[in-house]
Amino acid sequence: MQSERIGKILLYPVVLAMLAANSLSAIAVQDEAEVAPQPAWQSLSSTQRKDVLAFAESYKSFMSRAKTELSFVTEAVQIVEKAGFVALAQNSKLKPGARYYDINRDRTITLVVMGSKPLTEGFRVVGAHIDSPRLELKGRPIYESEGFALFQTYRHGGIKNYQWVNLPLALVGHVDKKDGTRVSISIGLDPKDPVLLIPDLSPHVDQDFRERLNRDVISGEELDPIIASHPGEQSSASEAVLAYLRDQYDIEEADLVSAELALVPAMPPRDVGLDRSLMAIYGQDDKLSSYAAMRALMDQRKPQHTAIAFLVDNEEVGNVNNTGAASTYLVDLMAELVQRQRGDNYSARDLRTTLRNTKVVSSDVNPGVHPVWPQVWEAGNAPRLGFGVNLKLYGGGFNANSEFIAWTRAYLDEAEVAWQTATYKGRASGGTIGNTLSRDNMEVIDYGVPVLSIHSSYSLSSKVDIHMLYRAMNAFYQYRD
Repeated sequence: MQSERIGKILLYPVVLAMLAANSLSAIAVQDEAEVAPQPAWQSLSSTQRKDVLAFAESYKSFMSRAKTELSFVTEAVQIVEKAGFVALAQNSKLKPGARYYDINRDRTITLVVMGSKPLTEGFRVVGAHIDSPRLELKGRPIYESEGFALFQTYRHGGIKNYQWVNLPLALVGHVDKKDGTRVSISIGLDPKDPVLLIPDLSPHVDQDFRERLNRDVISGEELDPIIASHPGEQSSASEAVLAYLRDQYDIEEADLVSAELALVPAMPPRDVGLDRSLMAIYGQDDKLSSYAAMRALMDQRKPQHTAIAFLVDNEEVGNVNNTGAASTYLVDLMAELVQRQRGDNYSARDLRTTLRNTKVVSSDVNPGVHPVWPQVWEAGNAPRLGFGVNLKLYGGGFNANSEFIAWTRAYLDEAEVAWQTATYKGRASGGTIGNTLSRDNMEVIDYGVPVLSIHSSYSLSSKVDIHMLYRAMNAFYQYRD
């Protein structure tokens, strides 16, 4: 009996340890369940699901027309004017709730809803870019080969060249003439229009080119679409093209030097999957974030902090030029607003104080977990389509500071926005406008949503993700410190 009692006494610590371990394991599982992201669809009510689907339809309709930064600005103006926005002018009243837009050289648009707090207490800015990878025409683009007339092109942003062959392409943009007139061109978006095409080599004759690797399967100089093959009444196919441009648009070959003409996929947005939960659309990097920002800004009435949607050009080529984020345009606009509000009391220090107090969401899409190649992600920090907004944690000094991330988590959770984290595995490339804006001492965090086939001709996004992003931006504008 005594030995039995001793055995039980010795067994008690083991049992207690096991119970404690099981208890801690259960707590760990519970904590993991609370931390791990869940599919966003599952958290929605039937009414919210209808909101998601309606938002997606509006987005697809907009994206069917907004193929470039130029057309994005044009389409955005039509939408925001119906929502009460007017062009910012020298005599515009900066009263709470006033709604303005400002356009920088037709290629960047900034939307503003004035807040009740003094501007020196900081703006709330959502920034995103509206340019997307595409092909552009060279200054003297028309040439002839083997009886075909073709366009010579170069690339705007990083693309995989082989994805742009055997694809219906539309020609969109404008030509500026020496007399100051502008001629708009759009060929290929209307189903009745002809399209342009870059033909690939057939497998019967491509033996000498099969050793090319990945992006060199088609070289950049081979991305030239056929634009005509029949001379008609002219001496050649290229002369027939020039005659067509003269007859239809009153432009000469030399006018193409001062043109901004892009070749973009002509396919309309389409639902993907039997459940229609995904969307295939050209240009979602990063018109997806820009559209969400525009819609969120339109929902603001009288915010505390003046709300801005900064929708900017040229991110895909490094934020360059006077329409890119590295331009002084945004800070100049903010300085103008602060100066007009402060009047004779304005000083340069007021602007610096304003920038220091400004909070920014830099929004951009990023690659999501791929069902066939999941190994390119580290699973614990991999953004998944349908799981909501992803906070980008780059490491290497590029993260938002921890207190701003915590502040962001607070309003996302309060608004019941589904969110996850995204950290690249190993070496990855890509950037946003966030690093550029942070140079002016604004508080910046990068977040967006995951997308498949980024920079391709037809990328995939989730309907619930873009709606979560829109809700996140709404919460950001409205959150009270």
